[in-house]
Amino acid sequence: TKPCGRRSSSFPSLDPPAGFVQELPYVLVDCIGGRYGVYEDHAEFLKKHFHLIAMKEYLENKKFLSKKIRAIYMWYHKPVIKEELLQSLPNLKIVASSGVGIDHLDLNLLSRYGVKVSNTPFVVSTDTADLGMALMLASSRRLVEGYQIAVSPDTEYFPADWLGAEVSGATLGIVGMGTIGYKVAERAKAFEMKILYHNRNQRNKEEESAVGAIYCKKIDDLLQQSDFVLLSVNLTPQTHKLIGKRELELMKPTATLINISRGLVVDQDALVEALQNKVIKAAALDVTYPEPLPRDHPLLKLKNVIITPHIGSATKKTRRLMMENMVESIHAGLRGLPIPNEVLL
Repeated sequence: TKPCGRRSSSFPSLDPPAGFVQELPYVLVDCIGGRYGVYEDHAEFLKKHFHLIAMKEYLENKKFLSKKIRAIYMWYHKPVIKEELLQSLPNLKIVASSGVGIDHLDLNLLSRYGVKVSNTPFVVSTDTADLGMALMLASSRRLVEGYQIAVSPDTEYFPADWLGAEVSGATLGIVGMGTIGYKVAERAKAFEMKILYHNRNQRNKEEESAVGAIYCKKIDDLLQQSDFVLLSVNLTPQTHKLIGKRELELMKPTATLINISRGLVVDQDALVEALQNKVIKAAALDVTYPEPLPRDHPLLKLKNVIITPHIGSATKKTRRLMMENMVESIHAGLRGLPIPNEVLL
């Protein structure tokens, strides 16, 4: 695998591919391969549709490429889009961004430049809901601690009083009942959980009854009643630090907070304090702020915390579908057709 940042010989030359009457659209990517780049196997597929230009190549050949590039393929927040880049790409029509979150994009700026934006919200929902359940089960049954006991060279016996908490029959409060939140509710129903939810808009009665969900107009009511509080909201100015000291103190001392949305939805300092002082029992987080956390961060030292490296959508099948969705959106944007999963600016 070629590391990110190096010029890859696998990039097409600047000449149009032989045999094409009309050259492929020029699309800017950060890089191919390496730690943060477009996956090599995805690049093979992408090159059948687009003339891929890596950021390094673009910067070296700006004069020729600036008017050629008509789309940006944004894989996991890269390349970073600032005004300077938009000014240099006069024919840019669309930015296709992977995943569901759009908090890394300045939508007002893109709108000013007449650039459309797409994301991939529906593709990621199944895997992210699965991970939400995995975190709930792992935390309640103390899976990580149990593993450490089982493999420790110091373990001579398994303590009979080493207990977890039950998930089946417990009360789950879902904050954000969008596509992901609803899929979590479908899974929780199979565990015979009592499901509460708080959302900007109440779901219709058919959707509620299908999963047995009860609407809480006030988030406080949900927090006070839930054994598990799961966050699946988009990060917006309204949801920034939605869960802070006040909200954590409303939760049961036996409750667990699960975050599969964005790190900044939670006031992390308040969470550390709440966990240290047993205001709540535990937390299971797929997202933090920043990512990764500094290695000396107090959250990393607490036994009642499980942290995963933002892997909500990290399965081969889903990442492939995300890429195919983005290709479809770029094609539609360049042809002036309705864009699937367009983010309305």
